[in-house]
Order: sequence, then C-alpha cells, then structure tokens
Amino acid sequence: MSTHENCPCMAECPLNRALRLIGGKWKMQILCSLHNNGPTRYNQLKRTLDGVSNTVLAGALRELEADGLVIRREFLEVPVRVEYDITERSRSLIPILDQLGRWCDSMPAGGDMKKSGADPADDGGAAL
Repeated sequence: MSTHENCPCMAECPLNRALRLIGGKWKMQILCSLHNNGPTRYNQLKRTLDGVSNTVLAGALRELEADGLVIRREFLEVPVRVEYDITERSRSLIPILDQLGRWCDSMPAGGDMKKSGADPADDGGAAL
C-alpha cells in the first residue's frame, strides 16, 4: 500500500498549482480566446464561448484577474466600456497550451494509449 509521499501532484506540486490557476471548463478557453482576439469586451467574449453562463464567465474572469492572468480595463465613457486582455504571464503560457494541444492530437481517438500500444514516454516527455 502506497502512502503517496513522493507523488509529484500533491499540494506543493507546481503542476497542481498550475491546474488550480487554469483548470476548469472555461479558463483555458477564455485565455485562448483573448490571445486570439486581443482585447475583448465582455459580451463579445461571452458570444465566443458558446454555452458559458454569465455567472460562470464573470467568476472565471474575476479569478483570472486576481491570479494576474487577465487584465480588466475600464474606460470611463457613457456607457462604461470594459475590455479584458491577457497579461504577459498568460502570453508565456500560450506556447505551453499549444504543446498540450499537440500532445492531445497525437493521442489515439478516445485517448486509450493501452489499446494503441503507444508509450507516452517514447515522446521524450517528462516522467511524472
């Protein structure tokens, strides 16, 4: 029986922290949309993310802003205009997300590596 003392995904693991910052159904989609479209107003962002509710989008944007991944700019106009954009910290994350997407594209349909006989270590990836 293992105690998981050396598990790389325990509370202090950097990967666990990264997943807390960008995990969930919408955060990565928000970051990718803002990266692809540049500064975006709330309603345009909501239209881009098909199926997200106002409550969930507003909460995710607040969390991303608090974590320094998104900038909220408020323009003092009538009516008030608000735009969201990614920060430099988020820009440095985009190549990592691109690589993660390429890794996923290399998976067999359904993601079952055992059936395909593929060994994820053959890709030169880090062993976790």
